[in-house]
Amino acid sequence: MWLETSKQTLFCPGIPGAGKTILISIVIDHLITLPQDNPKIGVAYLYCNFRRRHEQKAEDLLASLLKQLCQEQSSLPHSVKALYDRHKDKRTQPSFEEFSRALASVAALYSRVFIVIDALDECQVSDGDRTRFLSAIFKLQTKTAANLFVTSRFIPEIIQKFDGSPSLEIRASDEDLRRYLEGHMSQLPSFVSRNVDLQGEIKTEIIKAVDGMFLLAQLHIGTLIGKRSPKAIRIALKNLPTGSEAYDHAYKEAMERIEGQVADSRDLAKQLSWITCAKRRLTILELRHALAVEIGASELDEENLPEIEDMVSVCAGLVTVDEESDIIRLVHYTIQEYFERTWGSWFPTAQRDITMRCVTYLSFNAFSTDFCLTDEEFNARLRVNILYDYASRNWGYHAQAASTDVEQLILNFLQSKAKVSASSQAMMAFGGYYSQRVPSHITGVHLAAYFGLEEIIMALLKKGHYPDVKDSSGRTPLSWAAENGHEVVVKLLLATERVDLDSKDKDGQTPLWRAAEKGHEAVVELLLARRDVDVNSKDVSGITPLWWAAALDATAPERHQR
Repeated sequence: MWLETSKQTLFCPGIPGAGKTILISIVIDHLITLPQDNPKIGVAYLYCNFRRRHEQKAEDLLASLLKQLCQEQSSLPHSVKALYDRHKDKRTQPSFEEFSRALASVAALYSRVFIVIDALDECQVSDGDRTRFLSAIFKLQTKTAANLFVTSRFIPEIIQKFDGSPSLEIRASDEDLRRYLEGHMSQLPSFVSRNVDLQGEIKTEIIKAVDGMFLLAQLHIGTLIGKRSPKAIRIALKNLPTGSEAYDHAYKEAMERIEGQVADSRDLAKQLSWITCAKRRLTILELRHALAVEIGASELDEENLPEIEDMVSVCAGLVTVDEESDIIRLVHYTIQEYFERTWGSWFPTAQRDITMRCVTYLSFNAFSTDFCLTDEEFNARLRVNILYDYASRNWGYHAQAASTDVEQLILNFLQSKAKVSASSQAMMAFGGYYSQRVPSHITGVHLAAYFGLEEIIMALLKKGHYPDVKDSSGRTPLSWAAENGHEVVVKLLLATERVDLDSKDKDGQTPLWRAAEKGHEAVVELLLARRDVDVNSKDVSGITPLWWAAALDATAPERHQR
């Protein structure tokens, strides 16, 4: 229908590596044969490339289409010659509007015009170039018999532009991949062609690994060409890369494209560092609130909340909205693997930035009212303060990996009794142990010990904070540090000579008991090195640290095997 009827648009989105460019090349190859039979048919096409974004502004794209349609004419169209004459003496560039009018004039010389655009998502987006270009093309369609064929990654801004137009997702089916692989079996060593079972294994394993991506199938076939035995082939199939190695180059280019955006778009794309480095998956709303936090602010300005479509659009097709689970996620697991290996290069300040936003959020005036006295009040606080749960539970983990220049911000937060109480309540509220069954009166030293923040504890102690303070459950900073296996912090607290080694909480459990129960051998050894520690101290159930140590020792071989 698209080929046979004029003024038709066909939009073909697809995931990276699905074969969009290959498909569009086939389409173009077919289209350029049409003028041979009918010179009244014009064909023009564009392959957008982010590396050439500075030469692919809206005017450049229109000029390219205009040039191609002019070349198919027997002589230079009058409108184009007039445009040239108008600017040649002044050595000026025609305006966007002039290019648009000239393109429409030349397109009108044809009975049919086919315009094909590959990788529209890689088109220049700064200064609204992509939007202006599309507007000109859509306007051209209304004036001429132009047909439009466009491919792109799944970018909401682009998808919205083609809302109402026929759409066909480009994605390799298992059968497509099977046929592709069958067509490339001849590239493999001759022993493969004689082994039908091995051919089946190759197809099955590669199809399973590539997840609908032709590019990965192509790369995986390439890894098998040099194998010299069926065994070598099978070993390679078992160790097929999950895509990270194959896609490193593609993802590097995507990140370079993101880095090349205007400042506001680059800042919004920092969500990639959150998606990559967050300790758990964030909901869309949590991520929006995280990105809206302004360092130094005392509340969240909702006018700073980014729109979902913009959040996706600035990330060069690397993220997608998973509506079922209400998250924005990386479009493919290979991207996550890539970032896990390279985030230090792309997001060198990620942990610092996340720490600062979380701590800033927990320092908002909304948390000045201290510990919530009822579950209802606590639930209301969670509903209103979207990032409250994540920030409370995870700020300290990010702080462990952050640079020291976040220290003052953290200290200001930890010295606020009310805000520390509010944070600790969300941090420890789990299941049956909900908001009223968690310890209250937790201090900044408790939280710093809980997360193992050595430098922060040192700073708090220098400011006169007591190292052996107890919360409402009778637990000390040493107890929390021991339970969580923070050897350095345990050593620091012991060095103060101001902590009670055998301090018991309401359950009768000592720091040694907590460390032994959790299997933190290094901390247990550190505490046992102190001759004054009571290894036989019993909790309310009569269990001693020695009992836990023996139990853990009995399971040691099993744990080491795992």
